[in-house]
Amino acid sequence: MVKIGVFICHCGTNIGGVVDIDELVEFSSRLDDVVFATDYKYMCSDPGARVIKEAIEEHELTRVVVTSCSPRMHEPTFQSVIEDAGLNRFCLEMANIREHCSWVHKDKKEEATQKAKELVAMAVRKSKTLEPLKSFQKEVVHDALVIGAGIAGIQASLDLAEAGKKVYLVEREPSIGGRMAQLDKTFPTLDCSSCILTPKMMDVARHPNIELLTYSEVTEVDGSVGDFDVKVKRKPAYVDWDKCNGCGECAQVCRMKGRVEDEFNEGLGKRSAIYVPFQQAVPLKYTIDPNKCLMLLSGRCGESPPCQDVCELGAIDYEQEEEMMELNVGSIIVATGYDMMDPNGMYEYGYDHSPDIITNLEFERLISSSGPTSGEIRRISDGEEVKSVSFILCVGSRDQDLQEYCCRIGCMSALKHAYLLRDHLGDEVDLNICYTDIRSFGKGYEEFYRRIRDGNTTLIRGRPSEINVEKDGSINFNVFDTMTQKLLQVNSDLVVLVPALVPRKDSGELSQILRISEGTDGFFLESHPKLKPADTATDGVFIAGCCQGPKDIPDAVAQASGAASKAMGIISREELESDPMIAWVDEDICVGCGVCIDVCPYSARELNEVTGIAEVDEILCTGCGGCIAACPSNACIHKNMTKQQILRMIDEVI
Repeated sequence: MVKIGVFICHCGTNIGGVVDIDELVEFSSRLDDVVFATDYKYMCSDPGARVIKEAIEEHELTRVVVTSCSPRMHEPTFQSVIEDAGLNRFCLEMANIREHCSWVHKDKKEEATQKAKELVAMAVRKSKTLEPLKSFQKEVVHDALVIGAGIAGIQASLDLAEAGKKVYLVEREPSIGGRMAQLDKTFPTLDCSSCILTPKMMDVARHPNIELLTYSEVTEVDGSVGDFDVKVKRKPAYVDWDKCNGCGECAQVCRMKGRVEDEFNEGLGKRSAIYVPFQQAVPLKYTIDPNKCLMLLSGRCGESPPCQDVCELGAIDYEQEEEMMELNVGSIIVATGYDMMDPNGMYEYGYDHSPDIITNLEFERLISSSGPTSGEIRRISDGEEVKSVSFILCVGSRDQDLQEYCCRIGCMSALKHAYLLRDHLGDEVDLNICYTDIRSFGKGYEEFYRRIRDGNTTLIRGRPSEINVEKDGSINFNVFDTMTQKLLQVNSDLVVLVPALVPRKDSGELSQILRISEGTDGFFLESHPKLKPADTATDGVFIAGCCQGPKDIPDAVAQASGAASKAMGIISREELESDPMIAWVDEDICVGCGVCIDVCPYSARELNEVTGIAEVDEILCTGCGGCIAACPSNACIHKNMTKQQILRMIDEVI
């Protein structure tokens, strides 16, 4: 005999302030097979758990229906509660009357109460047919994969490696370091960025538990949490890195020397076709650019390639081909960073009208002692002395037509540059910062802002309507200062735009490979914005740093360590308990068409060669439901989510 208990949560006033709880309890108690119904203000609390446990024991309940908020957040909690009371954890059904009812109908209390009744009735109807399921164990692979070797990826890798785990660190560029390697100083302490980053880069290179795979990309991921099969493509560098000692003589004699745009210096400098991204690169090995090398493009470079002639170690190898590697890991951390929004799409800022209108990342390379000008600040157009610099904040960010979010680092970046410019050029330089709102949220940030504000830098609350470039190359713009209520005309030798941070161009492709979601802003979506900021919808895959959203270095490092801790929670185990809420195949109906095999993203299905029927690998199946939607014979069935159960729920309210 089925005995059902219904437990209704007030969720404070989230539910109780809209839905008539007393009426809902009375309604629930009249439903067939319901032998107990009650309510509690916070059912997910410890006292609420005791209410459920005591009711299971006293009324000998065989099924439990919890009516509260999202099962995505609290289902594991209530499953543990009923399991502690001796009931199978899968004999629980939840009705979401917060997100699906009270929150969306807060101004219609009677209608919300009626809808809550229907949701409870549907949950009770389904609970009668719930099948007690049994979890099974699967072995865990103890190695980890980190994708992206900026500061977040480096931190996560070192944390895992220091815990004794093998880490594969994959970076698509020839060197690790990411965006932080391009910075001159860090705010608010003005530490040398390289002085902070380079020792960590060396720690990664020397650590026995880290296998560094630079100039490589992840192309395929199969399997599931605890046991991922990963394919990594290692691109040909056309240099044997086992032989190369990084002497650089090849770059000095390259016929393309000084003719190739230097990406690391944001196009402000030139490099050779054979290069290292920067002098502190790890690994310090040379790479040939296949799109610029004369030998690779045309098959000849004079009588013979000079780089090959000068290399006494014989490291140049034009026959090198890409290599595919197969890795087996238990957990994956994604730390692929960000791109800067291209200001060319915003004509009013004139980014493509003058070389003296640059981005703040370009300015980082201009002011850096390791940059193309060795830190000397000059007009890019003619090399003349700079006497005035203007910073334009929120270029593309906090804009409903472009990026609605705050870039988080723009304000402090401009304040830092203003301080460094004053330090480099003295009090004679005229500095202007046009801002929307100064946001100085981090530790020590407000104090740093006050130092700049109380100095002789002009802060203008407003954004230019348009930046004008005159025929003589001079730059001017009008801006309305909302603080002084004055229209100002500003003339500048150099204009620095601070664009929005945006997801990397390849993030969409990577999200499909990893089967993780993107938010409306294009950044990778966390499982829960407050409680699980490093988790994703795919168990065992975690995110860290700016791939999840704009953040500064301390926050990126903190999230990286958090993601490493999460990954350790998986790969430190010998076995994982697998969720039995998976799909199975009705052998009497299956015709062996193979459609479900083609659509399964986890490679959890194969066709039995003897019976011609699809079989499910219970270890790999995650219960995503793709096979069920695709099966033309209705032979794919989800445990405890069958079509018959769903139809009965619908019948309950029709």
